Amino acid sequence: MKLFDLIAAELRAIFTNDALILTVFGGVIFYSFLYPLPYEKELPREQTVVAVDLDGSQLSRRLIRMVNATPQVDIVRQAYTLAEAKEQMLDNKLAGILVIPAHFYRDILQGNSPTVSYSGDASYFLVYSTVLEGMVAAGKTLAAEVSVTRLLMSGQTMELAKKQYSAVTLGLHAMFNEAGGYVNYVIPAVFVLILHQTLVMGVGILAGRQNEQLAAGEKLYWQDVPASALLLVRAVLFFAMYVVLSLYYYGVSFEMYDIPRLASIKDLALLSVPFLFSTIFLGITLGNFLPRREIASLIVLLSSMPIVFACGFIWPASAIPSPILTAMLFIPAVPAIKAFVLLNQMGADFYQIKSLVSHLLLLTLLYGSSAYIVLKLKMWKGKTEKI
Repeated sequence: MKLFDLIAAELRAIFTNDALILTVFGGVIFYSFLYPLPYEKELPREQTVVAVDLDGSQLSRRLIRMVNATPQVDIVRQAYTLAEAKEQMLDNKLAGILVIPAHFYRDILQGNSPTVSYSGDASYFLVYSTVLEGMVAAGKTLAAEVSVTRLLMSGQTMELAKKQYSAVTLGLHAMFNEAGGYVNYVIPAVFVLILHQTLVMGVGILAGRQNEQLAAGEKLYWQDVPASALLLVRAVLFFAMYVVLSLYYYGVSFEMYDIPRLASIKDLALLSVPFLFSTIFLGITLGNFLPRREIASLIVLLSSMPIVFACGFIWPASAIPSPILTAMLFIPAVPAIKAFVLLNQMGADFYQIKSLVSHLLLLTLLYGSSAYIVLKLKMWKGKTEKI
């Protein structure tokens, strides 16, 4: 079989395999919309809360206004008792209840520290922590005003009163995730994982389907061609497909979700070549041991969560047992995610990720060799059985 005929036959095998096309193109496009959807708003804001003012003083009403002025909280209702507030919270599906205790103003005048309470469903941890963040910010601001006012009444100047209240001024600035949300933090890494998993699955589905055909006694187009030719053609075709899908993720999807892009096209290309080829060769190696095509999907689905946690961007790598981290070094997605985040989200230059690129090149060599060996053995076995 000539090279051109082999390419045409391989293309037919890929594009007539419905499961493969659905997994590769459908999966990549579907997840580009589905996965970022929960994080599209970045952070919860304007969470609705009911307030219970048991003090009724000018200062307690001021605290309610200050809490309501924060971007995290929107006080939509006020109740006179805790039981009434609980009923309103459940009926209107509010985020929580703010309770200002009786004698709030009196305790502050006496120099005591009254306890302002918040009740909410902590299982919604993002909502719960967001409301607490707004209330703590308002409480600290009010406490600062009270402290500075006392110092002024004792005869201190405004400048000295500010310094005595807080000798240290804290200024926080996020270096790589200025929005402070999950889109810029999670999505870039997960997109790399999606490319990796769908690519392994797609190659595995193709190999698994052809293993089914061989078991049924069918003669396949590649049985009389060199293993190196089949490996080269299959790898190049899948590489070309995933170059387009990678551009869709790094271009259209990043633009859609307003994710920063700090890497140059050249650096992204240099990183993507060993990442895609090592993943393709891994898929070919695994696929040759699959008796049925659906097993590829099962293996990939079961491995996705361990890979996510082992990459270190969701769970700290220091908290993961070292044998697991060692095993994950053989998964191309792990160094690829680290390299991509450093390059595109943190502004590293290519020299700073050279160790991770070298890691991917070693995996390319390893899985390229194993893919060639298993294809060679399969062809040799097929010829032996035919004889």
